[in-house]
Amino acid sequence: MNKFLIISVLLVVIATGLSAQDTHRIQLANEYYGQGEFDKARNLYDQLSADMANIPLIHNNYLFLLLDTQDYDEAENYLDRLLKRNPENIYYHLDRAYLEIHRKNDAEAQRKFSDIIDQVKTRPHLVRIVANYLLNKQLTDQAIQAFSEARKTLGNPYEFSLDMANIYRLMNEKDKMVQEYLNYVIQNPSNLKYVQNTLQNLLTDPEELESFERLLYDKIQAEPDNNVYAELLIWVHLQQKNFYGAFVQARAIDIRENTQGSKSVNIGMIALDNDDYNSAIKIFSYIIRQYPESYNYVLARMYLIRSYEKRVRNTYPIDEQEIRNLISDYTKFIQDMADNRNALEAMRNKAMLHAFYLDEKDSAISLLEYIIKQPNAGSELIAKSKLDLGDIYLLDEQPWESTLLFSQVEKSNKEEVIGYEAKLKNAKLNYYNGNFKLAQEHLDILKQATTRHIANDAMELSVLIKDNTAFDSTEAAMRDYARTELLLYQNKTDQALTLLDSMKLKFNDHPIVDELLWLEANVERKFGNFDSAVVLLDRIVQEYDRDIWGDDAYFLMGDIYQRDLENNEKAMEIYRDFLTRYPGSVYVAEARKRFRFLRGDLAGQDQEL
Repeated sequence: MNKFLIISVLLVVIATGLSAQDTHRIQLANEYYGQGEFDKARNLYDQLSADMANIPLIHNNYLFLLLDTQDYDEAENYLDRLLKRNPENIYYHLDRAYLEIHRKNDAEAQRKFSDIIDQVKTRPHLVRIVANYLLNKQLTDQAIQAFSEARKTLGNPYEFSLDMANIYRLMNEKDKMVQEYLNYVIQNPSNLKYVQNTLQNLLTDPEELESFERLLYDKIQAEPDNNVYAELLIWVHLQQKNFYGAFVQARAIDIRENTQGSKSVNIGMIALDNDDYNSAIKIFSYIIRQYPESYNYVLARMYLIRSYEKRVRNTYPIDEQEIRNLISDYTKFIQDMADNRNALEAMRNKAMLHAFYLDEKDSAISLLEYIIKQPNAGSELIAKSKLDLGDIYLLDEQPWESTLLFSQVEKSNKEEVIGYEAKLKNAKLNYYNGNFKLAQEHLDILKQATTRHIANDAMELSVLIKDNTAFDSTEAAMRDYARTELLLYQNKTDQALTLLDSMKLKFNDHPIVDELLWLEANVERKFGNFDSAVVLLDRIVQEYDRDIWGDDAYFLMGDIYQRDLENNEKAMEIYRDFLTRYPGSVYVAEARKRFRFLRGDLAGQDQEL
């Protein structure tokens, strides 16, 4: 055969030439076949196959029936008759080769398939038809052969890359799959997002991401100016929560494309959102030094102060002088920015430091009220400032003022993220007041929120309430616990600890015990009593391993050993064990990243720029 013409199964065209009797018998034969009555179906198909007009309507069922009943000789005779009448029909040639598979004559089948592949390899649309046929028959190796030989013949190493990636995906050959997705995105850079989204669903094991990372480094070494590889490596590092590694690639793209640090700023913000404030500090410091005249300079200054703030607030015990230094930094920034939006954002952050760390609530309220009155603040910043003001009124024991502000923001922003945040704050306010039913009504709505962190916070509080009230009709333990959380929120630590001690005696056999331990451990850490905190957390891990705080407690133990006690060996031991003990935890990616860093895999990440 020199060439193939595609003869589609056009039922409408064929059916116009059929008699009513044939149409009825075809329908009856197909029904017999579908019901497994092969003898009756065979009798009808034998008769119908004598008329070529019937073939398109019976071919698949008739051939499968012959193969299923192992009547291979008749199947061969049938296909030979078809090929004699239609020698250019590619499907009949493929069926003839497939017959040899059923005969266990694999060598002959492979010879026939190879001959077909050789005939179509210069015509991409025919290659895909052949490959799809082979895939439908689960002959994946032959499908790969069809694409590979055509790729060589056409002289394009990227041809059929998406088709081959999908086949390797079916075969679970992920290294080859990834290579083909790379081929695809190199040929079509606009499809980078599609490839990233696809790989996010497919590369679920950390080892697979690490393998992809090594492959990308090899590619970048060979083609250092190829931004596609750099973009993918940024994506891999972000999946691994290696934000500094992502920045290194972003910095290179910024330099090549002269984007004044825009890509680096985005990585810094992601690092800050994920509490990697040390990486964020390095990234924003670099941008300030490197691009002092750029539009990213102001953003970098702002976010650098926020990064330092986050580090100060997570270094225990919190140093009051460091808080005052941050306020001074914000004040200088506000003066330099002269009441623009960035200055107002800085003012908002400054207000929260005054309120929650220096007990200067009046100063905080004045700053937030000033922002709310500014016409250039914008609706979102005004709404955020109102929520902050509500938080401070709660801190100042004015819950009615708080709920008025929360409800105002919620009503004005019903379907927006800030509106959901306001609803969550109202739910927590009801929780603090012991009105668990009303709180639960809010939380049930918020569990469906599109923003993950709001949905997760709502789910967490909902589970806490349900777990500790389901078998306690008095709700006494839950009320005391909510009261304790409110006292801690209001920085009334001594009262909170007294209530905690009382609860441990009163509810020593209540399901709330692990929550009490968790709360007390965090208080001990806040005051720098790290060894005491570890003892409490270890008790949660040992006695309440599978309860809600099990993975939180174990991860926090690792964090304390790493950050506070500077015992990297013990921290690394905990992170390594964490990965097998809590494989489904939300902390897995962070635990793995920290373990790799402490082991030295991410050496260079902590170096100054």
